[in-house]
Amino acid sequence: MEKRWKILQADESKTLALQQSLKINPALCRLLTQRDFDDFEKAKHYFRPQLSDLHAPWLMKDMKKAVNRILHAIEKKEKILVFGDYDVDGTTSVACMYNFLCKIYEPALLDFYIPHRYREGYGVSKMGIDYAKENDFSLIISLDCGIKSVDLITYAKDIGIDFIVCDHHLPDEEIPPAIAILNPKQKDCNYPYKELCGCGVGFKLITALATELHIDDTHYLCYLDLVATAIAADIVPMTGENRILAYYGLEKINSNPNPGIKALIFLGGIQKKLSINNVVFVIAPRINAAGRMDDAKKAVQLFIEDDYNKALAFAEMLHSDNTDRKEADSSITAEALGIINEDVALQNKKTTVVFRDHWHKGVVGIVASRLIETWYRPTVVLTQSGGIVTGSARSVPGFNLYEAIHACREYLLGYGGHFAAAGLSLLPENVVAFTNKFEETVSATIPEQLLIPEIIIDTEISFADLTQNFYNLICQMEPFGPENMRPVFIAKNVQDTGYSKIAKELHIRFVVKQGTISFTGIGFNLADKFELLKKPVDLVFTLDENEWNGNVSLQLKVIDLRSSES
Repeated sequence: MEKRWKILQADESKTLALQQSLKINPALCRLLTQRDFDDFEKAKHYFRPQLSDLHAPWLMKDMKKAVNRILHAIEKKEKILVFGDYDVDGTTSVACMYNFLCKIYEPALLDFYIPHRYREGYGVSKMGIDYAKENDFSLIISLDCGIKSVDLITYAKDIGIDFIVCDHHLPDEEIPPAIAILNPKQKDCNYPYKELCGCGVGFKLITALATELHIDDTHYLCYLDLVATAIAADIVPMTGENRILAYYGLEKINSNPNPGIKALIFLGGIQKKLSINNVVFVIAPRINAAGRMDDAKKAVQLFIEDDYNKALAFAEMLHSDNTDRKEADSSITAEALGIINEDVALQNKKTTVVFRDHWHKGVVGIVASRLIETWYRPTVVLTQSGGIVTGSARSVPGFNLYEAIHACREYLLGYGGHFAAAGLSLLPENVVAFTNKFEETVSATIPEQLLIPEIIIDTEISFADLTQNFYNLICQMEPFGPENMRPVFIAKNVQDTGYSKIAKELHIRFVVKQGTISFTGIGFNLADKFELLKKPVDLVFTLDENEWNGNVSLQLKVIDLRSSES
């Protein structure tokens, strides 16, 4: 599939001024200016993140109320239930909060609760509140959920249970009647950084409690590895406080990780220093698999376990769930691609909706993302259980999927989500009508160019600039993530040396030069473009290191190429 190339521009005068003060490569100054680090002071904070730059937790609306309510519960010997969602953000949030409360309160008066994905669904559940009532809990601290649970938190209040909500999802007009709501996205919350994940909000509450009780910061900074894992997995912007927390969290992951994370690293077979990328693709899927395939409670048990051998036993359960998840994911993806490949009418649509009643509910969202890699358009994957069809939808960048689903609501029993992803449920007899309406809605509203994948290119560069020192500075821009992605470069008029070759019939092993300077590189799944190397090409790539027989050298990770003449 041909891709659109978009080369970003940087303010030339700001770039020049920055280069004069930093005395580093102009291409790096263009990158910094694009990311709004356009003077010496901003660049210093960017390259040298400091924990002292974190905002005071008291700036968050209701923080004082939340702290006072928890301290009151401790004083009166009330039972406290820590409640969280079943994904990485939710389970790490619960582990941090539960572990910290065990330090300042009697563990016998504490418990945690993770709703079962299929029996209870997402977020605060009636079963969870009833569990609290039956077991004499009078305070629930919800993490990574609760901001939309108006009816359920009203129900809890009516039966004598108070709620403290720690959430980061966008609030509706009506908010729940909780004792305190910690969510920087509330309109009247003056907290300076709005993009914390659920675990980040929970961490702020822990910080405030520790400050109020004059507890040394080592007693909460020890959770930074779990916070970094949540930031990476929840794909929140890697800016501001998130970047500081992720930076120091990664340091902890690589030096003295939580026994649960250490066990996951061991099972993931990672020998080298971990990056955010490793966390996203190796650690997070194993944590998420617990909730997708079984019960996410064991993910919390993994993180609150101090004994490495016991943690390893929990990690092996998650590892096994992840193996099951991968098998389900690949077999369903193959089946779904088969459905599309056999249906010419479906191939010519601007949406993909596929449905089989036997598909595993826990992986349909992953399958939707996989289908977009081949058929690049808004996608819904549906399955059925208990007479109800449920599914997950995923969008292509730039298209508001939630609005499109909302337009089909007459055929749905329920739906929820955001710009890029959504969940939905409907009756089996409405699947065809929904499919047609979804296609009609998307066709009428999606700009044609959004159906062609786009590669965002940060800046043009020449091979002469690609030195070890340049690469070292790129590494200092980590951790990478949304709004601070690994830089993507374009080098123009690059020539093959004659040594490039196709590897495993799919990939290209590049040996290319620009002027007198040559580089090796790898381009995954680009074999069909090998013929282009007969003439000069423009290469789009990220910079990487290759280690072979103890020798370390820079290499290009090629994303795309096209003829320089086009």
